[in-house]
Amino acid sequence: MSFALGLLPVALLLLGFPIFLVLLASVSAALMFFMQIPLPALHQTLFGAVDAYALLAVPFFIFAGELMGRGSVAERLVGFVNAGVGSVRGSLAVTTVGSSALFGAISGVSAATVATIGRAMLPALRRGGYPDKFSAGLLTAVGAIDIIIPPSIPMIMYCLAAQQSVPRLYAAGVLPGLLLAGMLCAYVVWYARRNGIGGGERFSLAAFWAATVRGLGALGAPVIILGGIYGGVFSPTEAAAVACVYAIAVAKYVYRELSWRDILASAAATAVFTGQILIIVACASVFGWLLTVNQVPAAMTAWLTGLDLPSWSLLLCINVLLLVVGCFMDPLSAILLLSPLLVPLVTAIGVDPVHFGIIVTVNLSIGLFHPPFGINIFVAQSVLKLPLETIYRGIMPFLLIYLVALGLITYIPEISLASARWLLN
Repeated sequence: MSFALGLLPVALLLLGFPIFLVLLASVSAALMFFMQIPLPALHQTLFGAVDAYALLAVPFFIFAGELMGRGSVAERLVGFVNAGVGSVRGSLAVTTVGSSALFGAISGVSAATVATIGRAMLPALRRGGYPDKFSAGLLTAVGAIDIIIPPSIPMIMYCLAAQQSVPRLYAAGVLPGLLLAGMLCAYVVWYARRNGIGGGERFSLAAFWAATVRGLGALGAPVIILGGIYGGVFSPTEAAAVACVYAIAVAKYVYRELSWRDILASAAATAVFTGQILIIVACASVFGWLLTVNQVPAAMTAWLTGLDLPSWSLLLCINVLLLVVGCFMDPLSAILLLSPLLVPLVTAIGVDPVHFGIIVTVNLSIGLFHPPFGINIFVAQSVLKLPLETIYRGIMPFLLIYLVALGLITYIPEISLASARWLLN
């Protein structure tokens, strides 16, 4: 059994097999050679894992983001934020952070934000005098905010694995996301002052109003999604469906940028991406079921409880584990694989599971742009046409900022829980 649950997955990962095949092969080997459970149980668990109402939100949010990403939504968001920032030092870099956060409140997919905002902002950052190293690091790192600020697909996966409330976790992600955005803005302003990079045009109420009117359709999406969820108008799944209808209405009839052929292409891309996600969900869930049947989470909880570690040191160890895992595994796989093991541990030491969900999300958001295998790095290389060395060097200051924010979020639970109480009460 140790071979099936421990050695075989590691060996297959090192050989380069996709994560879903690694998990499925491990479970199949365990059932066939080491357990007296009939194989039909594998099929039932696989299909049962994706038979969850909360998962309906995943294709809807992806589809809404696809529709918004194919038109001029990103450019309109950039114009709105830039008009509001005004002549602040480093205004273009601040605009990049704000635009990424806003676009993330529509799509919830980090790589899509890196690609969309990267195309829009890199030429402007170059014209503004920012070195490619800084621009590449900023554009690669800032997209990671998008899985912390709701709506977030990894948060849905965590709630599914940890049996938590999606609206509560979404609400808990607001302040941590704003904290990260604020820290990034403070750094880029300092960087601009230190390197003599100027600001943009002086703030003009007329220009800001014009940019607001031009971007009103794009700005309406996060207002409808988050306002509807926190106002109790509809559930996150219903909000995702409403977002799709709204995105089609805006892109097709307001901006007149997408044809029905484009909408169909967006639907096809959504189907492919959703299939990739759901097969990981099914295989990770069946692996988690096998661990539970063999009482691995209970044994780990008992072992760590017996060590009598203080809560701060246990959280530090978990953070290090998640950071390492995030360097090699995508957030969805990591969440579905590790949550059944870690949630009982932190619950035993009194950590709120919703607060822990934010800790997990922030850790794995760092993995999205952490060298060597962060997916955002390769998306940025493809879109920005910059060498990997430039991107790696540019990432380092932003990596430190995220780590500081992670420490604050881990050891000050009120950063997460206060926003959950405020938005849902």
